[in-house]
Amino acid sequence: MAQRLLDEAVWAPSVHNTQPWWFGTRGSTVTVHAELERRLSVADPDGREMLISCGAALYTLRLAARHLGRHPHVRFLSDPGRPGLIADVAVGEPGQATVEEERMYAQIRRRRTHRGGFRLEGLPAGLLQTLRTHAYDEGVMLRIVADPRARIALAALTEVAEQTHRQNPAYAAEMAHWAPRPGSARLDGVHDDAYPQTHEHTDPYFAERDFARGQGWGLLGDDQQDATGVVVLITTDTDERPDWLRAGQALQRVLLRATEDGVCAAFHTQALEIPQLRDFIRAGYCDGAYPQMILRLGFADSEIASVRRPSADVSRPEP
Repeated sequence: MAQRLLDEAVWAPSVHNTQPWWFGTRGSTVTVHAELERRLSVADPDGREMLISCGAALYTLRLAARHLGRHPHVRFLSDPGRPGLIADVAVGEPGQATVEEERMYAQIRRRRTHRGGFRLEGLPAGLLQTLRTHAYDEGVMLRIVADPRARIALAALTEVAEQTHRQNPAYAAEMAHWAPRPGSARLDGVHDDAYPQTHEHTDPYFAERDFARGQGWGLLGDDQQDATGVVVLITTDTDERPDWLRAGQALQRVLLRATEDGVCAAFHTQALEIPQLRDFIRAGYCDGAYPQMILRLGFADSEIASVRRPSADVSRPEP
């Protein structure tokens, strides 16, 4: 049963598709570990984004257990001698999954990160409130950025952060490592069939990562996809390791529910990787809460590819 959980967990989203996790197995219990060597040492020195990614994998494990007709029991773990240790997920007593959980489970391998503009079509009525409820149930807040001036400001801060990053040779080298050249057989990172060849300049424009590094790689864009979409923030009341894991679980739960309605998400966390800009966003746009993710939500026509390491490569017996 543990193997069936892992087959789904590897499809969780992660920053730059680093897949910064490994899983220990012991009977019907799966132990989640952060694979520290996959942390972005330049962009994510504190491991915040790494743990958000691991939180997304943790939620996927929980949902897979529900699909198998069991209650997952999560026990968070901490060991100074094992800094990557996160949590045990034990497959517990029988319990039928809800219809909504089954529908979300069906989206695990369909969900994709979008990079670019969206169609002008608005989101389904009531979806945003539903997504807010899902985030709340995980102990975090999904904030809809409704004020046009706030969207413009967040877009501008994203552009400032992106240009600041590009001036840092260490950051550029880190990006190059996680954005392999076309034809690569790697099963991680952001490949050239996962981002547009030219950036679609929405209004306001949220800067995209420079995965192609000026080489002209990527997919041909769609002239009909030039809408920004709905801008949202995921925030937490405090900013510790448990908060990052909660944010990751909420993120995956929100993404799977959105995917059910055909809605994609684009990630724009550049400004949150620069402490001064993150503090500014916290004070100005989050009522003092801590911003963990900045997302755009909308409809997209493009089919985005993705790769994952097989579950056998990221699991080992737990001692």
